[in-house]
Amino acid sequence: MSDLTLALLIFGVAYLAIVTERLHKTVVALCGATLMISLGVLTQEEAFHSREFGVDYNVIFLLIGMMVIINITRKTGLFEVLAIWAAKRAEARPFRMLVLLSVITAVVSALLDNVTTVLLMAPVTLEITRRLELNPEAFLLSEVVASNIGGTATLVGDPPNIMIASKAALGFMDFLFVLAPVVVVIMLAYLAGLWWVFGRTMTVSEKLRHSVMALDEQQAVRHPAMLRRCLWLLGLTTLGFFFHGLLRLEPATVALLGASLFMLVGHDYDEKEGEQDLDYLMQVEWKTIFFFIGLFILVGGLVKVGAIRYLADQLVQVTRGNLAGTTVAVLWGSAVLSAIVDNIPYVAAMNPLIVDLARSLHPEISDYATLVHQPDILPLWWALALGACLGGNGTLIGASANVIVVDYARRAGHPISFARFMAFGLPVMLGSVAISAVYLWLQFLM
Repeated sequence: MSDLTLALLIFGVAYLAIVTERLHKTVVALCGATLMISLGVLTQEEAFHSREFGVDYNVIFLLIGMMVIINITRKTGLFEVLAIWAAKRAEARPFRMLVLLSVITAVVSALLDNVTTVLLMAPVTLEITRRLELNPEAFLLSEVVASNIGGTATLVGDPPNIMIASKAALGFMDFLFVLAPVVVVIMLAYLAGLWWVFGRTMTVSEKLRHSVMALDEQQAVRHPAMLRRCLWLLGLTTLGFFFHGLLRLEPATVALLGASLFMLVGHDYDEKEGEQDLDYLMQVEWKTIFFFIGLFILVGGLVKVGAIRYLADQLVQVTRGNLAGTTVAVLWGSAVLSAIVDNIPYVAAMNPLIVDLARSLHPEISDYATLVHQPDILPLWWALALGACLGGNGTLIGASANVIVVDYARRAGHPISFARFMAFGLPVMLGSVAISAVYLWLQFLM
């Protein structure tokens, strides 16, 4: 059996097991990853240390760092304060809160990144819905979809954009000017869809509404001194995410630096509470962390045997020489494939393919920046960015933020199945990509 057949078989069985939820997805991912290594599709060196095929430790340690920060901050009452503020701002009306939280999530995802944003927003959302005795499922699903939409708008909002910017020699303002307008349109269409689905069905008793409106945010603060320290550290960590490029630090390093500072100021605080030392490390969602490790190795096996590169190549070759056809193929193909596999390795496979296409179409151009900015090449970069980022809404494993939010829902006693996520996210993905296709046509292809 060839490595290609073996990798496709392992991934296919694992994906089917995750979709049907007969086994826990972490167990499936780790078993599949182990088979990829033990049967020789990947070597252990490639799985653990290869940037191209192995575990993306930037994502892993970003998650761990932010989970530690959240676990320490949670004890101060900050999330309860934010929950009460948001509920009162929306007059404790469920649909208004849904819109407010979705918009906040989208905006913050554009400024930071969608993974960090949902890690911060999920605890706030769970606290709001708990106080109003609402099922948090719709709120969490809406926020994670909004985070993937908002993250599409800027260079720093989603990891694929960072990779594309590097390969395409594009800057922060390029992404903001080209992608932000269509993201605003997509977000408005999304909010209109939310009204059509939930606007007239979300209700809460007047008694609960009045009780929430009467709450005082200040009374939710359990440890004022510790809260002040956490706010300062959260501010510093956020600034670190904003300027990580100038500081030449990866987001994971910023998150770990922040977590280290939080642990330093939180050590005495833990002992005063009489709690177990380093309890915030015990509360890290290790099942989620190991799921990502297994998933990275599973997808890395597909990359190693050339399966993803082959699919990406077909997307471009089928319409080679036709700008409109190639752009649409890259957009829709990227969206579909990014819903099935993680968009990071997919973009890693597509980036050099677009560069090769540019070289074959323009062999007379030697300057790299001029080459990748040709009028018949530039739309492909934007199609790749829109497809890869928005495609993440298609399935539960399409984006890292999806997995995190689903795990938060499970911990709160409201599990979200693969099928339920897909029923909510797939129509949004299809609609947003359709809007993107029209936008690219009007902007570049007319």
